[in-house]
Amino acid sequence: MSIHDFPLKQIFWSNLLLIICCAFYLTWWLLAFKPTGAVNGMKTGWLLIPAFVTGLAAVILAVKGIASASVGAVLFPDGVLLWGGIAAYIILLAVTGLLFKRQVTTELFLIVGWTMLALSEINVLYGTGRFSHRLAGTFTVVIGVASIISLVCYVLYYKLEARAGYVDGMIPLLMEALVMAGITVAMAV
Repeated sequence: MSIHDFPLKQIFWSNLLLIICCAFYLTWWLLAFKPTGAVNGMKTGWLLIPAFVTGLAAVILAVKGIASASVGAVLFPDGVLLWGGIAAYIILLAVTGLLFKRQVTTELFLIVGWTMLALSEINVLYGTGRFSHRLAGTFTVVIGVASIISLVCYVLYYKLEARAGYVDGMIPLLMEALVMAGITVAMAV
C-alpha cells in the first residue's frame, strides 16, 4: 500500500501532528519547569492549548487511519493492543503507586496511550505491506525501549532534585517525538 493511500496518509499526518504536539509540550516544559527563572501562568500555559489540539487531532487521524486500513497480516491479533494497554495501565497504576509511591499524573496515561497508538500503527504498516517484518519488528523493539525508559523517568521524577527532574521530564517527550519521526521517515521512503 502506498503512503498516498488514504489510511496511510492519515497515519502519516497523524505522526506529524504528534511531533508538533510534543514540540509544544516540550517548549512549555522547558519554560515552565526551569529550575531557576521558570515562566509561569499564561505566559507559558497557552502552549498547552496547541499541544492539546494537535495531540487530539493526531489521535483522531491515527485511529481513523488504523481502523480503515485493509490489512493482510498482523503482528498483534485483534484486541491484544487495546486490552493489553488497558491491563498495562491498571497494573502500572498499581505498581507505580503502591510499590514506588509515585503520585499518579496524566503522564502515565500518555505513556501507555502513546505506546498502544504507536504499536497499532506498526501493526497496520506491517499488515498493509508498507513495512517489512524486520522493520516492523525493529520499530516494535524501539517503541518498547522508549516506553520502558519513559516509565523509568515517570517513576523517578519526584525523587530527583530540580535540575535532574527538569531533564528527566524532557526525555519521554523527546523520545516519543523521535520515534514518531523515525516511523514517519520510514513510511515516506
